[in-house]
Amino acid sequence: MTIPFQKGRYALRFAANAADRLACQRLRHVCFFGRPGVDEDAFDARARHVMITDPADRLVATMRLMDGADGYTAQFYDLTGLAERGLPMLEIGRFCIAPDVLDADVLRLAWGGLTGYVAARDVQMLYGCASFSGTDPAVFGRALGRLGRHRGPKELRPPARNTALPLAALCHGTGQAALPPLLRTYLAMGGWVGDHLVIDRHMQTMHVFMCLEIARVPAARVRALQAVAFDPVINGHGAS
Repeated sequence: MTIPFQKGRYALRFAANAADRLACQRLRHVCFFGRPGVDEDAFDARARHVMITDPADRLVATMRLMDGADGYTAQFYDLTGLAERGLPMLEIGRFCIAPDVLDADVLRLAWGGLTGYVAARDVQMLYGCASFSGTDPAVFGRALGRLGRHRGPKELRPPARNTALPLAALCHGTGQAALPPLLRTYLAMGGWVGDHLVIDRHMQTMHVFMCLEIARVPAARVRALQAVAFDPVINGHGAS
């Protein structure tokens, strides 16, 4: 496994104790709710929390990883069909970057860490909820309309469990807000989305199911990610 490792100014590792997890929950609250607080739920206890820190050891990004198909996303989407395929699945959730951090290396480091983790555990499918800020789909009208071109195979798209808005009904919006960074990366690597937008009133966000089948990632992108994940200079595991 390539976690922990460092690239440039940033270091990536797993949360090691309760204090680390609390730091992740505090950053999540700032990012998702826009104010100080602690974002926690029942899934935190069994998740692995990834931390990305700067040279001053300040937490600048976090996400949580959960194996299987019974995590946060399953509250909103019926994942039975995907789970029945028998492929090892990994949920990526609560991904966020501190609002004042605009360095693209943070996202690259996150994907480098994921690449190593996926390889070590032979994960075949990454999935989760792509979060859009707020509860008004019109703000993301054009972006949501473009998602129609990225819908997954019909037999794999999970049905929404709760009241949801079909993406097809949102394709005529004019709002200019952009797609979330994590979702853009999923799509650039061959990922796909489901049919529905689900509104999470507690988080005050909107979710779209997103999935990335590892076998569909373009070879050039795989090589680029592996260069980060398995670089002996970066991850500190040099050959003897």
